[in-house]
Amino acid sequence: MTQPETAASALLAALADGGVDYLFANAGTDFPPLIEALARLGKSAPRTLTIPHESVAVGMAHGAYLVSGRAQGVMVHVNVGLANCMMGLINARSDDVPMLVMSGRTPLTETGRKGTRMTPIQYGQEMYDQSGLVRELVKFDYELRYPEQAEPLVHRALALARSAPPGPVYLSLPKEPLSEPLPEGAAIRPPAPAATAIAPDSHALDTVLQMLRGAENPAIVCQRGDPAGHLGPLVSRLAERVGAAVYEPFSIRNLLPAPDPALQGYTPPRPDHDVLLVLDSQTPWIEQTSAPDPSAQVIHIAPDPHFSRLPVRGFRCDVALSADPVQAVEALLAGIDVSAAAKSRFESGSRSSLAAQAAQRNLAPESGPMSAEWLSHCVGRIMDEQAVAFSELGLLPAYLDLKAQNRHFSNAHSGGLGWAFPAALGAQLMQPDHLTIACMGDGSYMFANPVACHQVAEALGLPILTIVKNNGLWNAVRRSVVGGYPDGAAAQMNAMPLTDLAPLPDFTAIARASRGHAERVETGADLPAALDRAIRVIREERRPALLDCRVAVSDIH
Repeated sequence: MTQPETAASALLAALADGGVDYLFANAGTDFPPLIEALARLGKSAPRTLTIPHESVAVGMAHGAYLVSGRAQGVMVHVNVGLANCMMGLINARSDDVPMLVMSGRTPLTETGRKGTRMTPIQYGQEMYDQSGLVRELVKFDYELRYPEQAEPLVHRALALARSAPPGPVYLSLPKEPLSEPLPEGAAIRPPAPAATAIAPDSHALDTVLQMLRGAENPAIVCQRGDPAGHLGPLVSRLAERVGAAVYEPFSIRNLLPAPDPALQGYTPPRPDHDVLLVLDSQTPWIEQTSAPDPSAQVIHIAPDPHFSRLPVRGFRCDVALSADPVQAVEALLAGIDVSAAAKSRFESGSRSSLAAQAAQRNLAPESGPMSAEWLSHCVGRIMDEQAVAFSELGLLPAYLDLKAQNRHFSNAHSGGLGWAFPAALGAQLMQPDHLTIACMGDGSYMFANPVACHQVAEALGLPILTIVKNNGLWNAVRRSVVGGYPDGAAAQMNAMPLTDLAPLPDFTAIARASRGHAERVETGADLPAALDRAIRVIREERRPALLDCRVAVSDIH
């Protein structure tokens, strides 16, 4: 049977019609109408996957979008499941990642209706405003009231999720209306499209063009590209045409490949630039330490150039152009020609950039605990043209020799830990033939609910490479303390309070519990061979692999 009969079946069919490939689900007692509908609908519903922790489900939806540009669905159990989604929703909202998150709601009634309350927990899980748990983290939230609303609500939620700037949306699904049959004659509507991309205002565009034409030392700042990969090549062309240096500070999704002559690195721009074109960058620099010269002109271009969801954001801004970055850069390219001065400036800057990159890659094997630079360099050597890496306090993009846009994904600036592992699983699901790497600190690995992640990797046949950057402590916390109190008592201690993670569990044993290949790598010299063995297992046996790498403590990263 493929024709929807109940609200639950209409909801599932609407998800499929709306382009949702996967429903990452963590079921509870509110799921019977959905499970029955799945059994009846068959292939008319999205592929529904059992994910044994909600944070893993949201992280997988996040990673799936980054490599495909397709919004996915998440379904969890009432308020308790929704609470476990919040870390992932914080990250998705910060990273403008669309997804439809749904949770059941404990039955509203005590007697007289299909789906009415039958267990004690259905009293304990009731809330006055369950949607309030996530309202600040989503673009849209609503609760299903009547069965005929299921299909149009899904279509509306997905359209809003995908419209710029994209982001997560939420539906609350009480059990009674979810269980009810559709009324006779209920209309079936086509999915609603996302709103069209925001085109740049012509007057503001002329102002930007005048600034770029008059610039003596322009720079382009960007932190993330689009999932389709259109923005990176356009930025490269624009940089060459106006003689601009390109910086990717605090990168979330890389834009330019490492050999691109425009790329100056992953730090904030130097203070000597007179015009800065900031593309869709939430945090282009740190005001306290790397603000541009007061005389510089600053242009921000993004669908929401002021990032209105952020309470405090005071970066310099002379032009705020609301526009899709791809359309805006295309319009700038159409309106500006290369000059002799720009060509000379670009060629001079590209030589210094390539020299700096060559120096960074001139590394040698290390006999003791490896540096993050060496770890990143070795991982970069195993990444082919299609490989992608998800990094959470793990890899340094300057040492990866990235081949193209969207090959290195970092956790969003919201900093919700435990993101990289499940995001890599979601990416592998969408691109099963590509090498997918998750590299994270030891603390981030534990935050990722690794038992659940390894179970998913085995159950779904997702042979990703997981690398744990193991230094035995919360180094980000330690560095923050040392930076704030360099001569303080805590900085002089061998074991700083609230940073030491010893004794750590055996991470390799956790991976082997789900039949994964696992090794502990004690020295930098041992890493290349360990990576080769892991890649062989992934490619020949289609099994996941984990390397627990002993990494030296750094005061830089």
